[in-house]
Amino acid sequence: MASVCGLRTVTNEPVPLKSVEVQVDVQGHVASVSSTLQYENQESSPVEAVFIFPIESNATIYSFVARIGDVEIKAQVKEKAQAQEEYDDAVSSGQQAFLLEESDESSDVFRLSVGSLPPGQSASVTLSYVTELAVQADDALRFCLPAVLNPRYTPAGSKSLTAAGSGPQGESVPYTLSLGVHIYSPSTVQSVQSNCPLTPLEFLSQDNTEAKVSLSPGHKFDRDVELLLYYGQPHQPTAILEAGQPSAQPGSLMGDIVAMLSFYPEIPSIPSSQMASSGEFIFVVDRSGSMDCPMNQSNYEQTRISSARDTLLLLLKSLPVGCYFNIYGFGSYFESYFPESVEYTQANMETAVQKVKSMQADMGGTEILQVLQDVYSKPCLPSHPRQLFVFTDGEVGNTKAVIDLVKRHALSHRCFTFGIGEGASSALVNGMAEGGSGHPQFITGAERLQPKVMQSLQFALQPVVEDISVKWNIPADISITPLSPLPNVLFQNQRAILYFQFTGQSSANISGSVSLHYTLHKKAVENTLTLNMKPKEDSSMLIHRLGARKAILALEGERGETGDKTGKERAVKMSVQSGVSSSYTAFIAVNTENKQPIKGPLLRRNIRSRPVRVRGGGGLRMVQLCNGAAWPPPAMGAAPMALASCHFITRRKRKAAMPPPMDAPETKDPLLELISLQKVDGSWDLQPSLASIFGKKEEEVATALPGKPEFVSVWATVLAVLWLHGHKMDFKDEWQFVAAKAVAWIRAQSGADLTGFVAAGNSFLGLQVELQKFGLQE
Repeated sequence: MASVCGLRTVTNEPVPLKSVEVQVDVQGHVASVSSTLQYENQESSPVEAVFIFPIESNATIYSFVARIGDVEIKAQVKEKAQAQEEYDDAVSSGQQAFLLEESDESSDVFRLSVGSLPPGQSASVTLSYVTELAVQADDALRFCLPAVLNPRYTPAGSKSLTAAGSGPQGESVPYTLSLGVHIYSPSTVQSVQSNCPLTPLEFLSQDNTEAKVSLSPGHKFDRDVELLLYYGQPHQPTAILEAGQPSAQPGSLMGDIVAMLSFYPEIPSIPSSQMASSGEFIFVVDRSGSMDCPMNQSNYEQTRISSARDTLLLLLKSLPVGCYFNIYGFGSYFESYFPESVEYTQANMETAVQKVKSMQADMGGTEILQVLQDVYSKPCLPSHPRQLFVFTDGEVGNTKAVIDLVKRHALSHRCFTFGIGEGASSALVNGMAEGGSGHPQFITGAERLQPKVMQSLQFALQPVVEDISVKWNIPADISITPLSPLPNVLFQNQRAILYFQFTGQSSANISGSVSLHYTLHKKAVENTLTLNMKPKEDSSMLIHRLGARKAILALEGERGETGDKTGKERAVKMSVQSGVSSSYTAFIAVNTENKQPIKGPLLRRNIRSRPVRVRGGGGLRMVQLCNGAAWPPPAMGAAPMALASCHFITRRKRKAAMPPPMDAPETKDPLLELISLQKVDGSWDLQPSLASIFGKKEEEVATALPGKPEFVSVWATVLAVLWLHGHKMDFKDEWQFVAAKAVAWIRAQSGADLTGFVAAGNSFLGLQVELQKFGLQE
């Protein structure tokens, strides 16, 4: 499936987008974003520009303003079909019009149409949205401005928004990005980090709770812009009450007070030895052609599929003894390693490892719906909670159908998702995890997949916060309506943001308290937040709009599950009243000030957020060709597309074009080599490959054995754990489960002098690992 971008037209003419300017205001855990796109029609005829771009799936778009010369036009939210009809009527009659609509299939893709822009005319559009900031493992708050929109594989019969145009490929975009960030924090702002160059952080208050930072000048919008914000007290619970609009009807969402609560339950870690030893672990891996692309632009050697292979190997070695597992690969079709989940035995694990080592991105398009249907068709195993791990680069067109399927099976499993590479669909990755009471992870830039997967495995094995409820202690004349469902579970480092509508109270001071109730380790816990505040007035109504978006998403989900048309009607009504976008509505703006119709043939220009590499899709397999190749060739009657590094050929031509793909060579990473040699029970056998990792020969290791010959496996296992502690502490997050299994196995071996083995091992390897750090102190 060829990707499209908006650098040139099909006749090789320039597109009119000139610049993108973004201003971000961060207040605690919420970011308000204003993005201005500047257009200029440099052609001799009127132009219709179509700009398809990505946006965070949890973003709430609440304002869309167009400016043509001195005229400012504020768009209105209307039912989508009505908005599209008004836009088409305006453009066909020569009027200037603007249409902003969400994809029917995925909430993280939007289409902006700029109609009838006269020759030589400049225009700008400003869209504003508000979004919650996700909490990372190190307590950072993550803000992402997506720049990459990968083409989404769309099954037959579905409509693809990302393949709606055609255009050439290129290495850079003809427009630049300027981005400024203003931060207001309830505690001190400690630092801001980014994958892009930033200006120095400038503090604007003496207590360092207010600061600003910007992207360095001249930034090309050629990658996702990611910011990580670090606060002094990130776990501090907060409550914000926002007053309703004076002009809105009391009792309506926009006329009432809306509260936003942020809770961050403290969930202490438990030792690996006390984690769950049961469960059914199902790993679903994307093997479509796009998984052959590099993990990031700076390292073309590490592809997404090779990273998935390494991660699966690590997972297979980290599973608890006594569990069940299975592995699926999917593309245009799917296959499983075993007909059903099998017990975690040495033989089954070795079979799976051999299959993982030969895994390739050779299964065509990205049909994730079918493989999930097969997973859910298998009965769950008694006393083995099902944990689903999904790895994908997120390039699918039927996102909402996939999420609806996960939600329908939410009570039978938990779903952990991993978006691999730039451009992974945040709607798919976030939506599946939220619908399956799991946790989403995104791996971009130079990040490693393995530590994030191990964190999710820890979530799957650690106790979680369950039975969540909220209780209010406020005046009886106030009725409270939740605007979104409560989460089913919360994991470590996970925060709950909740929205409620207050009816029956004006802007007077509100006193009382609110408590979050839940169970942890089967014990009841209560977190209470005291309220004594006057609702703040904010003309942008950000808290109301966030609450409205949550309520709309809940209504959309209800309709997907039940087919109830009244849910759509209620969602449309709430979207129009709150001015918040939805999949059922669109923003429409028509320039009624222009009384003279624009004359001349209307040219259409397709603009993309950035050029993306052509991906394998459907029955296609992506292969690497030389730089600068043109595809399709001029003889085929199409304008050549200058490719950065690759394009695809059909399977029928693969054998003639290139030799068949060879099995991926085993990794030379000594950490992964060591882990690959561990047995299911946690032990290592002494063998030449293990000795070579220590820089020794097998005979040297055997001769140094401090005990009886029957303890040679104990000796090998002690050395392996010592080596991990002595040489790979920076990667402890990745091998912690492997080491925990090893220590448990060592402790179970009677007759061995563990203290003596550790001392001898330290001496043999030239290390000084302390017994208590090693985990064997008795």
